[in-house]
Amino acid sequence: MKRFFFISMLLLATGLLHAQIKSFRFIHISDTHIGSPNGSAEEDLRRTVRDINQLNDVAFVIITGDITELGTDAQLALAKQILDSLQVKYYIIPGNHDTGWSESGGVHFTSTFGYDKFQFDHNGIRFIGCASGPYVRMSDGHIPRNAIVWLDSLLAKTPKQQPVIFCNHYPIDNSLDNWYEITDRLKQYNTLMIICGHGHGNKAFSFEGIPGVMGRSNLRAKAPLGGYNLVDVYSDSIIYTERRPGGEPLAAWTKVVPLRIDSAKHFERPSYAINTQYAHVKPKWIFSSDANVIATPAVASNLVVVGNQNGVVMALSLKDGKKKWTYKTNGAVFSSPAVRAGKVVLGSGDGHVYCLNVLTGQLNWKVKTAASVLGSPVIVGDTVFIGGSDHNFMALSLTNGYVFWKFAGLQGPVVSTPLIYGNMVIFGAWDKNLYAVSRSNGQLVWQWNPGFPVINFSPAACIPVAHDSVVYVVCPNRTLYAINAITGATLWQNNETRVRESIGMSADGKFVYGKTMQDTVVAYAASRTAQRPAWVMHAGFGYEHVPSMLIEKDGQLFFGTRNGVVYAIDLATQKITWAHKIDNSMVNTVRVLDKKHLVASTMDGKVALLEVK
Repeated sequence: MKRFFFISMLLLATGLLHAQIKSFRFIHISDTHIGSPNGSAEEDLRRTVRDINQLNDVAFVIITGDITELGTDAQLALAKQILDSLQVKYYIIPGNHDTGWSESGGVHFTSTFGYDKFQFDHNGIRFIGCASGPYVRMSDGHIPRNAIVWLDSLLAKTPKQQPVIFCNHYPIDNSLDNWYEITDRLKQYNTLMIICGHGHGNKAFSFEGIPGVMGRSNLRAKAPLGGYNLVDVYSDSIIYTERRPGGEPLAAWTKVVPLRIDSAKHFERPSYAINTQYAHVKPKWIFSSDANVIATPAVASNLVVVGNQNGVVMALSLKDGKKKWTYKTNGAVFSSPAVRAGKVVLGSGDGHVYCLNVLTGQLNWKVKTAASVLGSPVIVGDTVFIGGSDHNFMALSLTNGYVFWKFAGLQGPVVSTPLIYGNMVIFGAWDKNLYAVSRSNGQLVWQWNPGFPVINFSPAACIPVAHDSVVYVVCPNRTLYAINAITGATLWQNNETRVRESIGMSADGKFVYGKTMQDTVVAYAASRTAQRPAWVMHAGFGYEHVPSMLIEKDGQLFFGTRNGVVYAIDLATQKITWAHKIDNSMVNTVRVLDKKHLVASTMDGKVALLEVK
């Protein structure tokens, strides 16, 4: 009897909580991928827009990411042009395709649509949507740290009983490295459901007890037409029905009934047990930024300097991690800074190259370009070498920013760090190509590509290495290439270990290292003749795809992984010396100070000085 009474009261309370909801219909569109080579994605979206405009009972449209194929300015502008012909209001958020290859680092998604997150109330429900990465570098999905900060401020002003629907591109599960930060928050509120895209198919979920719905892609795929979902909201349920433009709606395929979420129930969380296993390694300090850090810090003058996705350049004390100065740019910073002669240089998504005083953060000079600058600089003598998204690679004066020369032959953005080798500057771009240009005048020496028709396989995220007139790169097609440094001809290639975009070279130049997608570290002999792996070591880091370099120092090989772990490998024994987990997001290329100290930064905004006792 008591159990019956409890259930009755629970149902009554649930009904009262949702009595404020008034029935309405909205549209859920996802994964439009504007930018298809044959124009079919654009045709599919135009057809969907025309179909929606013929309906007279739609309150609004929500579009959950992967709006474009590659996040280019042209694709974003075309997507907006098509969507602006909707006769009802739409709300839109980016997905990984809009940010991962973005030539602006996601800056132009925001400037094109006016936002990358939203909040609005309709008929008793609060809708919340935010962006998800990765940004510029390949990694797992990730809710940006600045979006988490924004969500916290929004939820703090949201009544606990307020019905909420959360929107994101990714499913809120381990597709995102920080999924638990969202579910832990939403379970404290009256969350009706989470809607998402990414998987291109209609699917119902339970995200740690919160009902979830993935909406199909708008693309036609192998069908004659694309499609989208009608979402009918009632006080006691939410019903999803697929619609193909021009036809009758198909049968309802899922019904969401609001649930009482048990916020105390335990769910799996990332394990930090590896830190107990290697307890002799500890962070001397950890600095937590309020935005993603997707760059390698520079270390100079007892300072650690790095920028974040909010566009803030920070200098932290190497001794204790305390902030010494900041400088605000007007765009996200993905450029790893370089320091020389008391000057720190980096690029910003606002389209400028900045030179700051390393001790004070005061501006020495800045150079405006025609697009975002996501590439990282290398400084040799008085010359700064850096590539941007305006299809130019530049040599600038460290003294005053004077442009010595520009190489204007690119068809895509530069997002990585160049290699200076002899009288050549060698770098990749998201235009399929690796370039070698003259250090003295910027003239093209040679141009190389792996032979694929799509830019996704470009040697753009990899930082090349070279020895004995051979340049080595790895590409997203999971292949290591050896290239003649004089002619640009391919000498050999090997794909048996599935090295993706992560490479390194031994201090003596005898070996090329790779971090593979299948839990191993590999070494190839540096050679002009075809090679198979010299050794393969199982490292235990699991599936891996982030493009951070492997750094050798004092007989140790250092690198970070997609899930926040930094490893040190003893090259003599090919065994793990130590490992330490900082958080659960991508580790950028580490800055090794000596055998027992290194500085690491993570996508989630952590900067740490690790120390081996």
